[in-house]
Amino acid sequence: MAGHSHSANIKHRKDAVDKKRAKIFSKIARKLIVESRLGGPDINTNPGLRLVFELARSANMTKDVIQRNIDKGAGIGTEGAIFEELMYEGYGNGGVAVLAEVLTDNRNRTAPEVKKIFEKAGGNMGEQGCVSYMFESKALFLIDPEGKTEDDIMEVVMEAEADDMEPDGDYFLVTTSPSSFIKVKEAFEAAGLKLEMAEVQRVSNVMIEVADIEQARKIQRLIDALEDNDDVQNVYTNHTLTDDVEKAMAEE
Repeated sequence: MAGHSHSANIKHRKDAVDKKRAKIFSKIARKLIVESRLGGPDINTNPGLRLVFELARSANMTKDVIQRNIDKGAGIGTEGAIFEELMYEGYGNGGVAVLAEVLTDNRNRTAPEVKKIFEKAGGNMGEQGCVSYMFESKALFLIDPEGKTEDDIMEVVMEAEADDMEPDGDYFLVTTSPSSFIKVKEAFEAAGLKLEMAEVQRVSNVMIEVADIEQARKIQRLIDALEDNDDVQNVYTNHTLTDDVEKAMAEE
């Protein structure tokens, strides 16, 4: 979308995530436990666990904490709760699509909590599949060039066989398939590229531009409330902000 900087939205979200580091660690810990329980505690033979391990490293979780949660999932030491992965879908203000990835040990507790969050923020929770068809999983890397030219970075991207790279403000945004996350991340690290972000996200192919500041605030309140719920792992929407609204939100 003309004039829109995806990296600015990412940076805004990253700043908010940094303020909630303890909660983010709690969510990653749950994923480590689940993947270890499902596929075993060896990251070399369990690709799901290896992916969460790399995401934990990107979030600066210490190796001791990572290993402790892997052990918990494998039944080493204290027995933990049994978690299940769920997806709740719905709409925010103005018909913006919202996906909430959930990891819960009690769906009878979580479902009404999430429904209440949607309603309190002026949205509504929908049926399974009502908006998820608009999203696909992508591995995203936000690269700070830090003295490197676009050609330098493109060479590494091509060698890593990532899908796409595009300038994004002062950064470069690289996208590829989730299955290539580890391979591409390791290639970037080996080349000495500075990664501002390395995540697997759900990206919508149908975007809604929000030009009204009050609508943007309502959508953000819904996102914040969902992210504050302990059971919610990730929240995705299909909205983007105009430059004026983005600037006003950043100053609040």
